[in-house]
Amino acid sequence: MGRPFVITLEGNIYRCKHCKTHLAVSDDIISKSFLCKHGKAYLFDKVVNVTIGDKEERMMMTGMHTVVDVFCVGCGSIVGWKYEAAHEKDQKYKEGKFIIERFKVLGPDGSIYVISQDAQLGGSDADEV
Repeated sequence: MGRPFVITLEGNIYRCKHCKTHLAVSDDIISKSFLCKHGKAYLFDKVVNVTIGDKEERMMMTGMHTVVDVFCVGCGSIVGWKYEAAHEKDQKYKEGKFIIERFKVLGPDGSIYVISQDAQLGGSDADEV
């Protein structure tokens, strides 16, 4: 396997917290109101410098979804998931979109998201099992 091709983004960039690989820009955020087991998660229209895992069915708080995990090409860390299909009609807007877990990336200002005690103890996981 050769060296991965990495795209460099400009603007307000979200980067992998482990290797600093560029993943997304803030202009592509659709929503910041998602939750996962580590706390906040953002819904993005597009991301770069990722690979995807195998499709699987996951029951989430908003219903059954077909998803693939999303991994950073720089270090292989899982950074979120992509919605391949939503089984509920009112969730179809998520199809083809990406969830990036805020805990797993550096913000545009270099900030690190700190997990709240509630999230560590189980949280409400609005959109993840």
